[in-house]
Amino acid sequence: MKIQLFHIFEDIIEIENLLEAWKEFVRGKRAKADVLAFSLQLMDNLSELNGDLSNHIYHHGPYQAFSVHDPKPRSIHKAFVRDRLLHHAVHRILYPFFDRTFVADSYSCRVGKGTHKAIKRFREFGNKVGKNNTRTCWVLKCDIKKFFASVDQKILYAILAKYISDENILALLQEIIESFYNIVPSRGLPLGNLTSQLFANVYMNEFDQFAKHKLKTNYYIRYADDFVIFSANRDWLRGLIPQIGEFLSNQLKLELHPDKLFIKTLASGVDFLGWVHFPDHRVLRTTTKKRMMKRIVEHPTPETLTSYVGLLRHGNARKLKSLLLKTNEF
Repeated sequence: MKIQLFHIFEDIIEIENLLEAWKEFVRGKRAKADVLAFSLQLMDNLSELNGDLSNHIYHHGPYQAFSVHDPKPRSIHKAFVRDRLLHHAVHRILYPFFDRTFVADSYSCRVGKGTHKAIKRFREFGNKVGKNNTRTCWVLKCDIKKFFASVDQKILYAILAKYISDENILALLQEIIESFYNIVPSRGLPLGNLTSQLFANVYMNEFDQFAKHKLKTNYYIRYADDFVIFSANRDWLRGLIPQIGEFLSNQLKLELHPDKLFIKTLASGVDFLGWVHFPDHRVLRTTTKKRMMKRIVEHPTPETLTSYVGLLRHGNARKLKSLLLKTNEF
């Protein structure tokens, strides 16, 4: 039997939790018009939200849709302040519990994880499997096709229900999940919701557990919908592909991206999380480099430059770092 969440519905909706959620939500957003308007009557708004939740008459509002290019086009759906605040309140209670159920080598949207930790782990696994570059290390790289748009809402709810017994919490999560209407009915999570980050990890944790315990992948890393598996045996990796595809299709209604699936030697360079990795070094991916230069031209601020200089410290990019500092003095 799965471990069960010990929190109850009241822990999420209590004023104290809503206040703490507000403090988290408002960081960096205080000057925005909708946030400012909500804050002018903060306690009244929190009391009203608490009342609607207590009386089980809360309904999630609609979304404002817009597109961003980072680097490919993405559709972002922004909820009203009231709903986004509730997302934070839910996340504050559920995240610590679910984080304990995740595998160690899942790195997206988790405290103490992130891209830099995933990249460091990539190097560790490459060294272990390649025995410090004394034997061939093969890497299977996979990507989920249109992951957020493909998440099956009914399957997600069923997974959550395995861990949560409180019917009121489940009803609230169902309200949040079903508030998003995609092109395909009962499919998709909105990019923009804090809860979507947690739900994505809960959903993909089903695959993480399968990869670790059924496929026996000792050297597995996942970041969001990208994952890699290391082995000295190319044929073994090739044999995993149909098993992975079958599990994703049958259990999660997901599909591997056919154009982003490959098996390569680490010595030939493996593209993962914006870097091309080799046994003893990594270099910035060309598209990442172009996007970085474009952003610096469009936003030539000290903050932008400092953030990218920090990024370049994680790989072999001394010349590029030097060029940035020389051409963008601050």
